[in-house]
Amino acid sequence: MFDGNRVTAHTRSRYPIFQSPMTWIARAPLVSAVSAAGGMGLLENSIRDLSVTTREFTTIRATTNQPFGVNLPIRYLQMDPKEERAIIDWLLGQGVHFVTTSAGDPTRYTRLLKDAGVIVYHATATLRGAVKAVDAGVDGLIVEGAESAGIRNPEEVHTFALLQAVREKVDVPIVAAGGIVDGRGMAAAFALGAEGVTMGTRFVASFESPVHSNYKNAIVTVPITGTMMTDNPPRARSRGLRTPYSVEVSEGKRERLPRNATLDMLYVQGDVENTSGAAGESAGLIHEIKSVQEIIDDTIKGFWREIDRLAGLRPRESAMAQR
Repeated sequence: MFDGNRVTAHTRSRYPIFQSPMTWIARAPLVSAVSAAGGMGLLENSIRDLSVTTREFTTIRATTNQPFGVNLPIRYLQMDPKEERAIIDWLLGQGVHFVTTSAGDPTRYTRLLKDAGVIVYHATATLRGAVKAVDAGVDGLIVEGAESAGIRNPEEVHTFALLQAVREKVDVPIVAAGGIVDGRGMAAAFALGAEGVTMGTRFVASFESPVHSNYKNAIVTVPITGTMMTDNPPRARSRGLRTPYSVEVSEGKRERLPRNATLDMLYVQGDVENTSGAAGESAGLIHEIKSVQEIIDDTIKGFWREIDRLAGLRPRESAMAQR
């Protein structure tokens, strides 16, 4: 179905659909479901706790025989060199064939991983970062637009423009991230030069997602303007759901909660009012909670429907040009 697609050739997955390696969320239940449904599940590794990573990795392998990958958040892992080395050694010992790197200098791990036979994609939100990653030797890029959820740089470019800018400068496979929840978005990303897509917020609002149902329901009920950016000192900003808490933080009327407190209050206890869960602008395009299988199947069906629709325009244009 995706013959000649470089992303599926690299991942060995059926479809070029990635699930974002979201902190705490992208663990065994969600990753296993995405991979089993034909997508590319990515295990998060941002907590720097090898025992948790090992447990989740082992569970995924016991649950599905389909391909999945692991994300390495460079900036957070290198805070503890001993721990960082232990995670890299562990990863290479598992026979993992596909790794994504993010949040840091792509030169730090790329050569080491590639020398071990691992395919490496680097996530970037800038043209400069994309070129640097390609120069470092990565096999592909995850190009993430400013409409994405979570921590963002203040001067990022949105997906529509960023994809075109990156494709103009590089020839490696591109996986588009930001603003994509269905086949229409996937087709648009492909038209702009991508060969795959990443979805985060869409998979948060799935039955297999481990977060509290209040958080999922908050995503599917927000309007298209239902997210907002708040300062995340010292230099970054964060995109999340527009809630009383996030509005007060933005106005300087309330202190930002520590990250761990947010995870417990929202993901576990479901307190939507006094937290702000990470959510992309695409939350306004999500209208129901679905199973991962439904999300992927619907996305693929919608993608080919849009491709067929666009292909149907060509004869009419050709006929008009000949008149």
